[in-house]
Amino acid sequence: MSYLHSYEIDKKYSKSVAYFSMEFAIHQALKIYSGGLGFLAGSHMRSAYDLKQNVVGIGMLWSYGYYDQGRDEDRYLKVEFRRKRYYFLEDLNVSVTVDINGKPVIVKAYLVPSELFNSAPLILLSTDVEGNDYLARTITHKLYDQNNETRVAQEIVLGIGGAKILEALKYEPDIYHMNEGHSLPMAFELLNRFKDAREVKKRLVFTTHTPETAGNEEHNIYMLDRMGFFAGSQLHEVRDVTGIQGDSFSLTVGALKLAKIANGVSKIHGEVANEMWKDVEGRCEIIAITNAQNRRYWSDKTLMKALDEHEDFELDARKKHLKKMLFVEVANQTGKMFDPNVLTIVWARRFAEYKRPGLLKYDLQRFENLIKNQKHPVQIIWAGKPYPFDNLAINIFNDLNYMARAYKNVAILVGYELDLSMKLKKGCDVWLNNPRVTREASGTSGMSAAMNGTVNLSIADGWHPEFCKEGVNSFTITTEGRGLPIEEQDRLDNKYLMDILEDKILPMYYEDKKQWIEIMKNSMNDVIPAFESGRMANEYYEKMYR
Repeated sequence: MSYLHSYEIDKKYSKSVAYFSMEFAIHQALKIYSGGLGFLAGSHMRSAYDLKQNVVGIGMLWSYGYYDQGRDEDRYLKVEFRRKRYYFLEDLNVSVTVDINGKPVIVKAYLVPSELFNSAPLILLSTDVEGNDYLARTITHKLYDQNNETRVAQEIVLGIGGAKILEALKYEPDIYHMNEGHSLPMAFELLNRFKDAREVKKRLVFTTHTPETAGNEEHNIYMLDRMGFFAGSQLHEVRDVTGIQGDSFSLTVGALKLAKIANGVSKIHGEVANEMWKDVEGRCEIIAITNAQNRRYWSDKTLMKALDEHEDFELDARKKHLKKMLFVEVANQTGKMFDPNVLTIVWARRFAEYKRPGLLKYDLQRFENLIKNQKHPVQIIWAGKPYPFDNLAINIFNDLNYMARAYKNVAILVGYELDLSMKLKKGCDVWLNNPRVTREASGTSGMSAAMNGTVNLSIADGWHPEFCKEGVNSFTITTEGRGLPIEEQDRLDNKYLMDILEDKILPMYYEDKKQWIEIMKNSMNDVIPAFESGRMANEYYEKMYR
């Protein structure tokens, strides 16, 4: 057992792993995450704890978090940055110096002990400390800062600072795991240490999450060099080990060249990633390890008990109770009283244009008919945080918010963080997921919804095709619009979405409740173990850390 772990390490998982991620969603009180990447990393750390794995998380202590999502006086989205204080963190009494843009920056380390939130121990890095000037202190102020050079500085702190902190703690991992390419400077710090790319490769693994070339981060190589991204390696050395000869440096390509193995985050994404990077000579193998979520954290224990004991009446009654608990939040935020006997649809995740939060109302007349249907009534809830400087996503949020004023059965909620996400996944009937097809690498929100008897209605992308048994445990929105103009894609996808709701889901919910409860039960049964993060955490040891 390492001194960082409060639990005895299982011999099966004795190989030591440092898991680097820009965000972790571990607990509502620790606001150091923005969305899916953090939710995934949080569940990975919980399952590492459950399995007693020799894993340590390396992340960032964001002084202002991502942002606090509120409402202005007209009830439109309000972005607020409030300083956070965390008295439950342990000061590790260790700091290192990292060179950023030619200046020394102090990086200090704090510990989230494993017993605090029942997760693997988590080391959090901060530059917002005494001894740094104001500019250096701002590096760890805001997750995904809008300033390009600040973002690069954040990556240097995570990668180089994280590796140096581990060295200062005399903790030498067997494996360094990059969850996305943000921590790539760590690979160059190791190269600086070992002076041999083969020694780096032995220790480095990489998870890629982005299914499009355009979504993979690139920067000017000379800017990166000036900032200190390459940890003292000369540019000709960087070009030699990565094969990147141009002015634009791809973090993903760099990671694929320096890691011994990489993975995509669903079976489809594994295929897409291999196709996308097929022309990168000398890159590592890319396999598929599908993302997952932690049942211990996400599932309602009373629902699980009713499922295990085959108590359908208790299952249905508990679901109605969970809906009531969610509707208290709806009433508190919006002044609208929702009915637990009415089918409730939730769309909740990071607000981004490609995720199409507004697809449901694409055909306004048909949407109006759905909302006003007396025979098969519905309630709809939207929630999620747009990136605070993405005006298009903020406008989509505000447009939905304005539209919702006209209906007593439509609500837009703010404050989409772990606690609200939990209430929504437990307290709705249908979890709607409708990104543009091929844009979703995995998606995990539907997994934790399924654990709570919520039925997925999703585009056939990411994890969904691996899970879905059509009409048995979930429903799929037909996508025939691949390759068509975006407007035509949206029109067709909206049509098929509304067809399923009107022709299958609503009639079944109200006229064949026994069949609906069967689908709920199948959803809960089928999501385990394949989409439980214990399977994922074990698979990383078997396939990546070997």
